[in-house]
Amino acid sequence: MEMEKIVIFGSTGMTGLCAVDAALKKGLSVKAFVRDPAKLPEHLRNAVEVVKGDILDYNTVLDGIKDVMGVVVVLGTRNDLSPTTDLSEGLKNIIKAMKELNVEVISVCLSAFLFYEPEKVPPQFHDLNDEHKRMLQVLQASDRKYIACFPPHIADQPPVDYIVKQGASPGGRVISKYDLGRFLVESLNQPEHYGQIVGICNKPS
Repeated sequence: MEMEKIVIFGSTGMTGLCAVDAALKKGLSVKAFVRDPAKLPEHLRNAVEVVKGDILDYNTVLDGIKDVMGVVVVLGTRNDLSPTTDLSEGLKNIIKAMKELNVEVISVCLSAFLFYEPEKVPPQFHDLNDEHKRMLQVLQASDRKYIACFPPHIADQPPVDYIVKQGASPGGRVISKYDLGRFLVESLNQPEHYGQIVGICNKPS
């Protein structure tokens, strides 16, 4: 069943904007769930349905998921690496609303650090990595068709070709934000990735 309308949580972040763009290019209707609509560039603001809300407020999350067939989650903390549970608590609200509204498919951007042995994760990322781990547990405990995407360093560089691998890193150290945004949208229609952890990276040039 082809997706026609999706919602993107975290749609004003670096990768989130690329996901919005990729979805619009595919001809999808997009709901952009944002805390601050002013952060959406003007050309996108007129092309999407803006839902102003907070992932910790269940009613606004429910509003965001109404009438969609798929959900993309690209939540980040920008450059804040301090301990938080906002992302995992927000994801619990998203999953709960999906169940309530009978929406099955969700792709979530996590981190390739989840492939590492805990002691190999750089110390400054421990807290954020713990939160990504909690998000993964929320997904795995749900009965939704989830795609848990583990990207390496997300680069502000033009799209090239990317490779994906289930259950492991494909080996590369970098992914273009455009390629990552596109995969998060396209994987919603790729049943082979449902219920899977997917590593992604750009093909080495």
